[in-house]
Amino acid sequence: MCIDVRKTCACGKHHVQFHLRDNIMSSEVLRKLYCPDCSAGMFPDRESMLEDNGWIIEYDLELARFLAAAKLQLPPDDVDPAFLFDSGYATWQELYPGEQQDILAARREIMELLKTDSREYLQRISRWNIARVAQLKAAGWRKAQAA
Repeated sequence: MCIDVRKTCACGKHHVQFHLRDNIMSSEVLRKLYCPDCSAGMFPDRESMLEDNGWIIEYDLELARFLAAAKLQLPPDDVDPAFLFDSGYATWQELYPGEQQDILAARREIMELLKTDSREYLQRISRWNIARVAQLKAAGWRKAQAA
């Protein structure tokens, strides 16, 4: 069973859904979230924070290391913000915060093709998705780099 984990950024403007791979980590591992507005001028603490295109996630590394040792038999030194994020143990649900809302209109237009031309739909959705991921990579989104 997946747990729905949502955090609100420090300024309260954004609500972001997180993915906790295999429920290894608990929601308490995600200490604070800062959007580009509330992170402006911040200098992230690389020991406990990860920056992704102006968004900053602050992790409870003590708890994360305890859970990783108990559930994954990992040495504490192997667990840092990059490990938690890049391995999917505490990361965005989407490729970036707000992705679902951003792509609704574009996908809706392409989905109309499914009613009339399924072959064209498959080709167009594939091209659209490849181009979208390339755009996200170029923009520097961390999860897109691995896609």
